[in-house]
Amino acid sequence: MKKTLAMILAIMMLLACVPAMAEGVENPYEEYGVEIYTDENGNVIDLGGMEIIICDWWSSDWHDSIGNAETAAAEATEEYRLWLEETYNFTIKQVAATTWGNSPTDFTNIAMTGSEENYVWILRPGAWLQPMNAGLFYDLATLDCLDFTAEKWNPVIMGLATKGESILAMRPEAAEARKGIFFNKRLLAEAGVDPESIYDMQADGTWTWAAFEELLAKLHRDTDNDGIIDRYAMMSFSSHLIPAALVSNGVGFVMVDENGKYYNAAETDAFLEAANWAMDMVKKYEMAAPEGAEWNYFESAFINGEVAIQCHEEYFSGSLANMEDDFGFVMFPKGPQADGYKWAPTDNVWVIPACYDAERAWKIAFAFNLFTNPTPGYEASDDWKTGMYGKYRDDRAVDETIAMMRDGSTQVVWYTDMITGYDLGADYIWNVYGQAATPAEQAEAMRGTWQAYIDAANGQ
Repeated sequence: MKKTLAMILAIMMLLACVPAMAEGVENPYEEYGVEIYTDENGNVIDLGGMEIIICDWWSSDWHDSIGNAETAAAEATEEYRLWLEETYNFTIKQVAATTWGNSPTDFTNIAMTGSEENYVWILRPGAWLQPMNAGLFYDLATLDCLDFTAEKWNPVIMGLATKGESILAMRPEAAEARKGIFFNKRLLAEAGVDPESIYDMQADGTWTWAAFEELLAKLHRDTDNDGIIDRYAMMSFSSHLIPAALVSNGVGFVMVDENGKYYNAAETDAFLEAANWAMDMVKKYEMAAPEGAEWNYFESAFINGEVAIQCHEEYFSGSLANMEDDFGFVMFPKGPQADGYKWAPTDNVWVIPACYDAERAWKIAFAFNLFTNPTPGYEASDDWKTGMYGKYRDDRAVDETIAMMRDGSTQVVWYTDMITGYDLGADYIWNVYGQAATPAEQAEAMRGTWQAYIDAANGQ
């Protein structure tokens, strides 16, 4: 009976959500194709003054900074959102209403017991599989005000969050750039390598594993001819390098077969090829951390110019403001089994708690959808680059590398995030990186454990 009532209400909302020319309502965005939505009586949709909270753990209310926009696009977005709030009689804000650590528990409590607040909740990677499987996410596919064919919806997240005909999570923005290769321009130049050539290879498609190893060989040097290497080519974190190498070869620890079922891919040819290649690069060219060094010594080694190459997350650029040497950033080189440069987004998702009734969920989704639409006139804006330029020493990292990462064609799904139980560091990466076992030996050792996790995820 509850499902029947929800379906009836959804049909009523579908009839209500009709774009039309509403009398007496100013529409300054009509020239951009923006229409005003009205109910079956021709009245503008009225959300009754409801407040919607997009809950995260880092934001402050955008209303508090109105008037301080640094770009024309940002100012236009403020004006557009204020118009939406006034036109449809609601307010919406994104605020830190929880903490990084408490967010999953806080969400679960609300989804199970209900709330007087109207939430769209943001959950971090690895924290949303269990509540999704527990039925705590509202089925967004039942809300006709959400058109998931629109370009703004992130396709990787949509793929992960779709179960049968249900869509349980969403992401209304591009993926956040992740693992790539940072390089020290001074050290490259001293080794006789033009730093721009790395970008050039990325641009013309020749930035491959072979090209990467050729670069490492040039950077790995005995500068005083005493027979001892004193300039190591690279130093990376194991949990960055091995996954990046796997993805670059079109594979991960977990993959999906033609029937949509998860399977253990850690003993496939493509996986072992990538893992063995990555470890070969480590054995030949990586600098070891000094005894007693902190776990993240690799970051200091790059910042201080001790190594020329580092595989790291894009956000590392934020730690390089005071680095003396100039640096660049490119995608991880492509492996022989991949059809192009590949990387795996690991992003937050937006969900609506399942505790709301159909009418309330529809209203929340209606406001959220409008709030996250591109600002009229700036749909194809490169405004996202503004903040990025300040993090890099050259424009090519932004205009070429980050732009390429934002292109959905380079993105692949890291299915391991969808399997409960995996601990890749302790289960695999640290053993292999520490050379306690070969990639094949460690995969064999974990075979039964991982298969149990996968069987559970497949509902077996």
